[in-house]
Amino acid sequence: MPVIGLTGGVASGKTLVTDYLERKGIPVIDADRIAREVVRAGEPAYREVIRAFGPGILERDGALNRKKLGALVFDSPDKRKRLEAMIHPRVYETAWQEIRRIQALDPGALIIFSVPLLFETGHDKEVDKTVLVYADEPTQVRRLMQRNGLTEPEARKRVSAQMSIEAKSKASDYVIRNMGTVEETYRQVDAILSELRF
Repeated sequence: MPVIGLTGGVASGKTLVTDYLERKGIPVIDADRIAREVVRAGEPAYREVIRAFGPGILERDGALNRKKLGALVFDSPDKRKRLEAMIHPRVYETAWQEIRRIQALDPGALIIFSVPLLFETGHDKEVDKTVLVYADEPTQVRRLMQRNGLTEPEARKRVSAQMSIEAKSKASDYVIRNMGTVEETYRQVDAILSELRF
């Protein structure tokens, strides 16, 4: 069975979809989760990030303050690229090790690889099909403001830091429109799953 690249813009609802897929017993390899693991205290990427951006991005307990780091890198494309260069190679290496492990145990497994920057990083070429979780820009901004407590300009900056949702939509094999009810989103996921499983 194939490896499916799942992507979406910030606050598009990728987690809603991946949680649903996991409840259905489908293995999900989540690049965001792995990224959090690779920057835990003591990990090599953690030390690199502190060297690059200074101790001001740390909590009192030594953990990375993701909000401070985010504010720093979303204000500067160069800093964001620098951070991504430290983290992304480790994330993708770990992810593909896990994908290969699952494939060795169950060659017929349908595997979801959830990657926010799937197209931006070129990893869409490494998966069999791509699925976009779509929310229009006003919805993304509103969700970011509610979820992350960002101001509207901060939310817009985060949305515009990624490839446009419309460009991702054109590049995707499947699109899940996540602007209605949860049930509507789940129905779209189920329809795509039935196609992918032949």
